[in-house]
Amino acid sequence: MSARMAIWPGRPYPLGATWDGEGVNFAIFSEHATAVELALFASLDAPLEYARIPLPERTAFVWHGYLPGLRPGQLYGYRVQGAYSPWRGLRFNPHKLLVDPYARAIAKHVRWDDAMFGFRVGSHDDSLPDERDSAPFAPRSVVIDNHFYWGADLPPDTPLHRSVIYELHVKGFTRLHPAVPPELRGTYAGLAHPAVIDYLTSLGVTAVELLPVHQKVHDRRLVNLGLANYWGYNTLGFFAPEIDYSSSGTLGGQVVEFKQMVKALHAAGIEVILDVVYNHTAESDQWGPTLSFKGIDNLAYYLLRPDDLRAYIDFTGTGNSLNMRHPRALQLVMDSLRYWVTEMHVDGFRFDLASTLARELYEVKQLSAFFTIIQQDPILSQVKLIAEPWDVGPGGYQVGNFPALWAEWNGKYRDTVRRFWRGDGGQVAELAYRLSGSSDLYQDDGRAPNASINFVTAHDGFTLRDLVSYNHKHNAANGEHNRDGTDQNDSWNCGVEGPSDDPAIVALRRRQVRNLLATLLLSQGVPMLLAGDECGHTQGGNNNAYSQDNHVSWLSWQFDAEAEALCEFTRQLITLRREHPVLHRRKFFQGRDIHGEAVRDIVWLRPDGHEMNEAEWRDGRVRSLGVLLNGTQISEPDERGQRIVDDTFLLLMNANGQPLPFQLPTLPSTRRWEVLIDTARTELRKLVAAMPQPYDLRERSLVLLIAR
Repeated sequence: MSARMAIWPGRPYPLGATWDGEGVNFAIFSEHATAVELALFASLDAPLEYARIPLPERTAFVWHGYLPGLRPGQLYGYRVQGAYSPWRGLRFNPHKLLVDPYARAIAKHVRWDDAMFGFRVGSHDDSLPDERDSAPFAPRSVVIDNHFYWGADLPPDTPLHRSVIYELHVKGFTRLHPAVPPELRGTYAGLAHPAVIDYLTSLGVTAVELLPVHQKVHDRRLVNLGLANYWGYNTLGFFAPEIDYSSSGTLGGQVVEFKQMVKALHAAGIEVILDVVYNHTAESDQWGPTLSFKGIDNLAYYLLRPDDLRAYIDFTGTGNSLNMRHPRALQLVMDSLRYWVTEMHVDGFRFDLASTLARELYEVKQLSAFFTIIQQDPILSQVKLIAEPWDVGPGGYQVGNFPALWAEWNGKYRDTVRRFWRGDGGQVAELAYRLSGSSDLYQDDGRAPNASINFVTAHDGFTLRDLVSYNHKHNAANGEHNRDGTDQNDSWNCGVEGPSDDPAIVALRRRQVRNLLATLLLSQGVPMLLAGDECGHTQGGNNNAYSQDNHVSWLSWQFDAEAEALCEFTRQLITLRREHPVLHRRKFFQGRDIHGEAVRDIVWLRPDGHEMNEAEWRDGRVRSLGVLLNGTQISEPDERGQRIVDDTFLLLMNANGQPLPFQLPTLPSTRRWEVLIDTARTELRKLVAAMPQPYDLRERSLVLLIAR
């Protein structure tokens, strides 16, 4: 199909489709193409384009042109010509309609057909190009009007050390919410609903960390199984909000709705952090589909094996890795990040498999171009930057090794806290580091406790309730014969697997949930809470629910009395943390006499009330610990330079299967120990001891006391 339309030379920048009020400028990078055609569509239902227009200009490998008269809502794509030589790393195929890498909106999902592949499916030979037209099945890019009235919107700008992060899925969080209108459930508008925002503010969280909201692709294998890529770690458009979460249509309405959500959350003092997936794309390996990057410039956008350019280097377990060594691939990521900050007003990012972004060929280099550019960027260096500090390649586990400005998901925190409360021996020395902000990981490179994003559970794994209820994964519903996901939970000494009617088993599981929540929210660093853990959400033992876009993953809002009690317990913990600076310090504890006084800011205690000694730190039989936090000796000013004076707290932890008496430190005669939390007692009575009598620390329990 062809049509004659007047096209002007236009400009090579900005990349993407830019409406200026009178027409649209199109610009797309391809270093190795021989020609680029712009394809225009009349509607979403139109199987083929009404016009194919060659872009007339090429500047520094950017093909560009300007079409007067085009307006927002216009559907378009690209067809790129060049050599189809997979053995040379080139996979051009003009029969394939391609999504603009800079598209601000994408109008529909892939409809799977063999025509979506650049080679002849079933031939077992990717050197033979497929000549069927993919346009009837391919997604469409959309021209948008970027204008939005933000009014007085300002970022909450919560200091990281005061933050409490809440990881949630946009759809799953509100899909079953009874107060949200049915047409808004599971959408950006649903998350912005007053009832939902009221819940978040009453809980006390300061930021929501959204599982990926970039436009994704539902894998063909999952679609054939009747499943979906629910989590969204399969990105197609790095600038486009996911249309599955839009109640406002897909011709640009999703962009406006996302902005309205951010504006509403900001008005409530809640920051928005995006979980972003720049390490790979949805095009998989050499046997994957041709949707965008692969057909635009395969050599530029992907890491290819030097000894076999047909094959992709895969540090992510998804088939490919983005080529961060190429300046245009790096520019794509940086432009996308800036767009989400400047135009969409998000407050930070959590980078999936961030070690991949640092790789130059096979080695993770701390000062790669990606990190260097972010550090000097006047916009990105000022937002919250959180790394998932590992990937699946050699040397990919990099916890503690990211540069200044970066916080990290602290996998060592998760593992240590789980092992301690599970009853494993030899954990107390490691636990002390994790409770106090992981100075062993972050202090030497000039970072603070807020570099540690502490978590016990996340979307990837068991929920908190399931963690203490199942010894083995139950992932059969994922269609992989229970082979997916990890199975390293081991016994939590909580009785039989799954639901139980035994009151003793139920009580022990509930206590372990409270132990883990309290440990998380009373540790130095930044706590991240998985949505639903505060109300006992279960996935029935599925610890890899990436494909479960259903009641397995969706949060149920039918709270019983136990769920309400757990929510209230979590609220109290978050309130305690917010109101007491000693529980969210800006700097590491000194652990020594300060200001010339024989008083220390932190003291580690054993059950007889004396300090832990070296032998006890190394003793694998020790499964209890006391921590004295001296709030009167924080020894650091707040942001305004005022010295902080706080209360003194005593944290007692017993992971043994038997109770033990814990001798409380002596206080001045004018002060008393008062119990704030005891996870072994559902109805807590205030306990005041005039003298340091031994406290009855129950088996597998945590107690927090305050010196009044």
